[in-house]
Amino acid sequence: MNYSSKMLREDALENKVIVVTGGGSGLGKSMTKYFLELGAKVAITSRNLEKLQNTATELEKETGGNCLAVQCDVRHYDQVEAMLQEVLNTFGKVDVLLNNAAGNFISPTERLSANAFDTIIDIVLKGSKNCTLAFGKHWINTQQKNTVILNIVTTYAWTGSGYVVPSATAKAGVLAMTKSLAVEWAKYGIRSNAIAPGPFPTKGAWDRLLPGNLKDKFDLAQKVPLNRVGDHQELANLAAYLVSDFSAYINGEVITIDGGEWLNGAGEFNFLEHLVPKDMWDKLEAMIKAKKGK
Repeated sequence: MNYSSKMLREDALENKVIVVTGGGSGLGKSMTKYFLELGAKVAITSRNLEKLQNTATELEKETGGNCLAVQCDVRHYDQVEAMLQEVLNTFGKVDVLLNNAAGNFISPTERLSANAFDTIIDIVLKGSKNCTLAFGKHWINTQQKNTVILNIVTTYAWTGSGYVVPSATAKAGVLAMTKSLAVEWAKYGIRSNAIAPGPFPTKGAWDRLLPGNLKDKFDLAQKVPLNRVGDHQELANLAAYLVSDFSAYINGEVITIDGGEWLNGAGEFNFLEHLVPKDMWDKLEAMIKAKKGK
C-alpha cells in the first residue's frame, strides 16, 4: 500500500448525496470519482454542460455509480437555487456541498483590470457564498441534520501571495466563512471544514498559472520538503473522510495537505519576482488570454 491507495471502506459514503462545484475536471473530477466508488450519488456542476455530461458519463462507466451533470454558474444565486432544486428533484435530498469551483491566473496586481479582479472574487468567494447560503438555508428550513460543507481553499489564504492577489483575497474570505459557520451553524447539524491543498498539478489550472515554458523552468516538487507533488488520490482520500460520518467530530478545521510546502516558503508564487523579467509579463498575459478563449 502507498499514498496513491484508496483509504476508506467501499460503503463509507453509501446513501450520501454530494454536490461538487467545478466537478467536471481536475481535482473536482478526481474527488467525484472516489465519492462514487464509495457509494455516494454525486451531482457535478460548472458552466460547461458538455464537459460535465462527458465527465458524468465517463465516471458512471468507470465506477458504476450515479453522477448527475447540472449546468450552473455559481456567481449567480438564482442559478445556484435552480441547481439545488434539480439535485433535490433527482436524488430527493443533498447531504454534502463541496465548494471546489475556482479561477486563478498569475499577474502583477497593478496590471489587473477591476473586471479581472472581480472575476476571481465572484467565482471563488461569491460563488462559495451563494452555494453555502442556498444549501444552508435549505438544510435549516427542512431541519435536515448531519450535513457537511467542505471548502477547497489554499495555503496562501493565511499568508497571502504576490501575483495571485485576487485568489488570495477570495480564498481568505472562504477560510473565514468556513470557521465562522462552523460555530454558528453547528446547532443545526451542519459541519463546516476546509482543505488547503499545495501543488496538485492539473492541466487546465497549471497551464494558466504557469503558461508557456514557465512550468518547465520551475519544478514544483523543489518547493516541497517531500520532494514531490501531490497525488490526486491523496486529496480524494482526505475529502472523502471529511464528508463521511467518520469525521463527525471535526468542525471548523482547515487541513493542509502540501508535503510541508507552505512551511518551507510561504507565498506560493513569490518566486515569480526573480523568475519572470518585466518584459515577459506581456507574453505571459497573451498566453493566458489565449487559453481563456479556448
